[in-house]
Amino acid sequence: MPDPDDGRRARAGAAVGDAIVEIVSRVPATRRTAVTDPEREMRRLARQAARRAAVVSGGLSLPPGPLGMLTLVPDLVAIWRIQSQLVADIAGLHGRSASLSREQMLYCLFRHAASQLLRDVVVRAGQRVVVHRLTSGAMRTLAARLGVQLSGQMVAKAASRWVPGVGAAAVAAYAWWDTERVARTAHELFSRDLVVDAQAVDVTDAPREAPEARPARGAARRLRGGVDAPSP
Repeated sequence: MPDPDDGRRARAGAAVGDAIVEIVSRVPATRRTAVTDPEREMRRLARQAARRAAVVSGGLSLPPGPLGMLTLVPDLVAIWRIQSQLVADIAGLHGRSASLSREQMLYCLFRHAASQLLRDVVVRAGQRVVVHRLTSGAMRTLAARLGVQLSGQMVAKAASRWVPGVGAAAVAAYAWWDTERVARTAHELFSRDLVVDAQAVDVTDAPREAPEARPARGAARRLRGGVDAPSP
């Protein structure tokens, strides 16, 4: 017989995937402009965003039991909105707000949580980083896969909601850490020489290189095994 838990996980994954598509497809505007020391300003913005994310996530986690279950997806969406604005602001600090794409947003928000799923979206090629554009279908497919993976986090959050107070503190702490990871990924990405592929690809295909990146073809192929933006 089919496992009811599998069905619930699939539905949760689909809901999260739909939310991901909506978030990354609406790149927020920013008033931040290029600065001489983007890392210092990034850290300041990251602390502010992490604080807001912790307050929002902790507050939504206060209702215990079944009532808390209703806040799971809204919790994720609220945090992602804060983080997406942070990514846009960091792009502005590097003078890249005009070229910020949904693929870059997707990568910055979820690279630390699902690096294997995103290994073909942003690929390091020598000193350059190649950003592959995705078709609408590819974006939805990838978001659905992310949704299934991230729904596991929803299960953990659901368990914490049965422990009032303690669960809220744990969820708030995770939101803080998660937001700081997003900031670090965005800073690393926008600090690099970015090359955006002119042709959209499907995640089921081998991504094609942008014409500007062809001299780095060999390096890109060697790094396709999951190495993307460098770790700090």
